Amino acid sequence: MEVDTTEKGKGSERWSSAITNLSEMAANLDSLQKLLVKKAVYVDDETFAKASISSEQARTIKLLEQRVETLERELDAAISAAARARNEKRQAEAAQKAAELRSLEVTKELENTTKVFELHMEELRAKQEEISKRDHDIKLLEAIIQTLGGRESSS
Repeated sequence: MEVDTTEKGKGSERWSSAITNLSEMAANLDSLQKLLVKKAVYVDDETFAKASISSEQARTIKLLEQRVETLERELDAAISAAARARNEKRQAEAAQKAAELRSLEVTKELENTTKVFELHMEELRAKQEEISKRDHDIKLLEAIIQTLGGRESSS
């Protein structure tokens, strides 16, 4: 497998840039160290301890402030979620009431249909009884006619 010469050139260029950067960083660190040594203030142990405590307390306060801000954001989010949940609950209750009303309407319609059906059935039975009675009367009259017709032919 051949490696392209341009890739080799780029790789060595990167290494030389990285080495240059490291050299510059080392020089910068040396300068900083010399500056700190020149500007350093020496204090006694008690003053240093108080400053350390004060610094630690400042860091703690900063962390606590950040925690309070985080908790406030979480509280705001929880309040928003609760408001959405209440709204969804109201909508669900309204939908349930609408469904219950529709159910009552359908039940009432079914009851009315049943009553109408029962009335029609009673009417049909009455008509059936009337037809049966007339059929019976017709058969009776036919029998009478046949009886009278049979007498006339025999006399």
